[in-house]
Amino acid sequence: MLREIYEQPAALRRTLALYLDGNQLRREVAERLAGWANPAGEVLITASGSSRHSGLAAEILLEDLCGLAVDVEYASEYSCRGGSDSRYPSVIVISQSGETSDTLAALREVSQRGEKTLAITNAGSSTMAQRAGVSMPLAAGVEKAIPATKSFTCQLAVLFLLALYEAQRLGRMDAATLAANIAQLQELPDAIEAKLDGWRDQMAALAHKYNSANTFLFLGRGIHYAIAREGALKLKEASYVHAEGYPAGELKHGPNALVSESVPLVVLATVDNALEASMVRYEKTVQLLREMKAQGARVIALANAGDRVVAELVTDCVQVRATTEYLLPIAEVVPLQLFAYFMAVERGVDVDRPRHLSKAVVEK
Repeated sequence: MLREIYEQPAALRRTLALYLDGNQLRREVAERLAGWANPAGEVLITASGSSRHSGLAAEILLEDLCGLAVDVEYASEYSCRGGSDSRYPSVIVISQSGETSDTLAALREVSQRGEKTLAITNAGSSTMAQRAGVSMPLAAGVEKAIPATKSFTCQLAVLFLLALYEAQRLGRMDAATLAANIAQLQELPDAIEAKLDGWRDQMAALAHKYNSANTFLFLGRGIHYAIAREGALKLKEASYVHAEGYPAGELKHGPNALVSESVPLVVLATVDNALEASMVRYEKTVQLLREMKAQGARVIALANAGDRVVAELVTDCVQVRATTEYLLPIAEVVPLQLFAYFMAVERGVDVDRPRHLSKAVVEK
């Protein structure tokens, strides 16, 4: 798992090379995607586990950047619901292996109804990639550890690229904005690589500091809620420590009753200062941190490098290099992966082979 966390910059570079020609979107990919979209702009995303969390991030990307109407479903639920969907949305299925049984069942069902399908997998020759109308493969390389790391960040990158293709097709993004987004995406692998060793040392220290905690609550707003969910899942599956991910604004609607010395918070408090909605989200998160400090909560926060406001309100602050709102999740999740890894080490867990789990949930 640790090796694959460190492989993420290279995996991202390989994946971007599949879809970018220098600083431009590859024309052949746009041609492949041309007939995929639903005319009414409706999209269904179905996936399980970490892949569903990347789908939750994609919901925000496709709605904010493209103006599409997106629903995200658990594949395990969708595949056995029955009924029909008269909207005939375009369907995205996401799976690291491309063989996940529940997601394959969902793909079969929507294909039988004649809905247009797109598969995002880390295996271009997988069943899912072959059966979907369009395949957008990753180039993460073989991922052996059960907890998904490099496949997850590559999923986020490809979903961001899908949003750029769709925004361009729909005329919702001008050439200058498109170029700026591509440039920021291309900078990300180097930015993550430069932070890895520092994050490794910091998260190892934090795992030792917090190893007696019974439960963690991970909090995020907007697109960062998906990363709160993913951070909590990584901690559960890697270290057997209970954790839950919530929208930050929901803390006071019940979960705050759990917050105590043995139940710390992990709060995503990064910000894109160029985006008004991100600034609003950030201010609300800062206000929550003030209230949690007054309450005496122990808080680990992820914040922009140099953010003294957040650093002064929390117990521990992990710095992330600033980038666009829609790319911050790719950087944010990496220190959370490291935290899960080192919590497992602290507890003597074989992190690469967690109990009761397998790399791909397939039919037996």
